[in-house]
Amino acid sequence: MRIVIVTPAKPGTRHGNRNTALRWAAHLRALGHRVDVVVVWSAGPHDLMIALHARRSHASMLAWKKANPDRPLVLVLTGTDLYRDIRGDADAKASLDLADRLVLLQDKGVDELHARHRRKAVVIHQSVRALKRQPVPKRDFLVTVIGHLREEKDPFCAARALAHLPGDAGVRVVQLGKAMSPEAAREAKALMRAEPRYRWLGELDHAGAMRWLVRSHAMVISSRMEGGAHVVSEAIAAGVPVIASDIPGNRGLLGDAYPAYYPVGDDQMLAALLLCAQSEPKFHAGLAKRVRAQRPLVSPARERRAIRELLADLA
Repeated sequence: MRIVIVTPAKPGTRHGNRNTALRWAAHLRALGHRVDVVVVWSAGPHDLMIALHARRSHASMLAWKKANPDRPLVLVLTGTDLYRDIRGDADAKASLDLADRLVLLQDKGVDELHARHRRKAVVIHQSVRALKRQPVPKRDFLVTVIGHLREEKDPFCAARALAHLPGDAGVRVVQLGKAMSPEAAREAKALMRAEPRYRWLGELDHAGAMRWLVRSHAMVISSRMEGGAHVVSEAIAAGVPVIASDIPGNRGLLGDAYPAYYPVGDDQMLAALLLCAQSEPKFHAGLAKRVRAQRPLVSPARERRAIRELLADLA
């Protein structure tokens, strides 16, 4: 087939939607299809559209259905789709009805859909190639936070948590990600001046970010909403313990029984979990074991198989 993938994330950006689009394109090409990745679709000789983001790709989805009423349309739902936009945005709601299939990136996402939409929903977990764990620092307990600095990520929760830890705890937080506003950049710089155990390195390329991740004692994901964060899949692939905000998007990847969730925005509880991970080897090892147990979930072969089954179902 000739397939078009629509993502609002422009070429060259490192947003999650762009990464998902490019990974799916690679899977589809490996399955023998021709794939175009575009920001906006208005016309073209395509047999299938896969759209990411219900609200921002709505115009392309509408144009597709007007031009190709009998050709399939797949919508991949993001975190802002599931946990914000489909609750009140007219375009996002309409996109759910336009789509022939809805793809969720983690198991809890289906809970956000009405019954009529659940019938056309499937879960396809984001995959990651195996990442080799590297030796961790001996002097400090290294914690990484990876993600762009924007409100939905509650990006500075880990930095704030340091204020609740004793000075000799040995916990160090390194944050990676582009500041999405001047205010976010100013806040990160102010935190670095006030807290010597915190460093913001800005946006690194993917290889650079992974070099930090694989040598970390733990990773914090502090988001207020997630559709299924790829960085959690990367931590799973690397076997890096995760300390996560208690949201459906994180539970959908790590499981309800995972013992290192904290209430969203609660930097004191996050600090308590960081101290447990740093000072209690049995707790830290238990987190690592549970994370490694999730590795089959993020297998590239599994994701490709699920995409192939989705296309067969549409056919």
